[in-house]
Amino acid sequence: MKEKVKFALVGCGRIGTRHAEHIKNFGKLVAVCDIDKTKADTFALEYGCNSYYDLESLINSEKGNVDVISICTPNSFHAPQSIFSLKSGFNVLCEKPMGLNVRECGEMIKTAESSNKRLFAIKQNRFNPPVEAVKEAIENGHLGQIYSVQLSCFWNRNEDYYHNSWKGTKDLDGGTLFTQFSHFIDLLYWLIGDIKDVNSYIANFAHKDIIEFEDTGVVIIKFDSGAIGTINYTVNSFEKNMEGSLTIFAENGTVKIGGQYLNELEYQNIKNYKIENLQEGNKPNNYGNYQGSMSNHDKVYANLIEVLQNNASITTNAYEGLKTVEIIEKIYNNSDQKF
Repeated sequence: MKEKVKFALVGCGRIGTRHAEHIKNFGKLVAVCDIDKTKADTFALEYGCNSYYDLESLINSEKGNVDVISICTPNSFHAPQSIFSLKSGFNVLCEKPMGLNVRECGEMIKTAESSNKRLFAIKQNRFNPPVEAVKEAIENGHLGQIYSVQLSCFWNRNEDYYHNSWKGTKDLDGGTLFTQFSHFIDLLYWLIGDIKDVNSYIANFAHKDIIEFEDTGVVIIKFDSGAIGTINYTVNSFEKNMEGSLTIFAENGTVKIGGQYLNELEYQNIKNYKIENLQEGNKPNNYGNYQGSMSNHDKVYANLIEVLQNNASITTNAYEGLKTVEIIEKIYNNSDQKF
């Protein structure tokens, strides 16, 4: 029997809690780290592991005792902490987004290669059953040429969500597309392909004294394939999340993945083909007064273990994580407003 993969967790917040549970199921949590000593010590007590209050101390103390460092800190720390961990000889699993610009994502990839270590990016919405089914239909040619795509992201993030938090700050968060909807942007790239041209309009309507960037955006896109599309997103859905959907109009069919979190196959009409017998997906991440994307981190960790122990193929490579950031950068750089 192979020895369990040993993990260290950096960032003991809400998403860190989610990671810790999956680490317990798939590997062994050896150490945790957070600048908030109470959070780090609480995690350490619950999971029977060592606690640290800065990454350097963890790395110096746990060399040779940890295989993978899971980075679950605020967005702006993802790149520097991943690079430091990779250079120090650890594999890294980085939460979304990989970074806040393409340059630092590229540095992460180069560091992983030069250090001969694995860099895993988290794109858990790819594992949603209807998303997997539509991906298969596209790859097998059932839809034919894709003409146009509509991505809708209608969520609620109220003042309480941003209160006393790094979320909503330009330096640490980066923007609504980075924190709320990067998984949705990833699916555009994964399903349809790379984006050639972008024209976008963004605004802050209801969060002017709460966040330092947009709460709403409308984006017009053209793919390398020639397909065109739109992205409509907001965190102003009244009182609760409304919808996270992707509709594809193609030569041989129309299909819509919907629900609040791209978790339901809402519509399909495909020539001589039907998507059937979909498994029920995992529930969305529940954070009390709001919900996030689908909770498929178990599949991410299962793949990580297979990659490290059995040399399996990685489901989401770091280059794909970079592409998500590249598309978001294009949207912001080509918007009518700068925040």
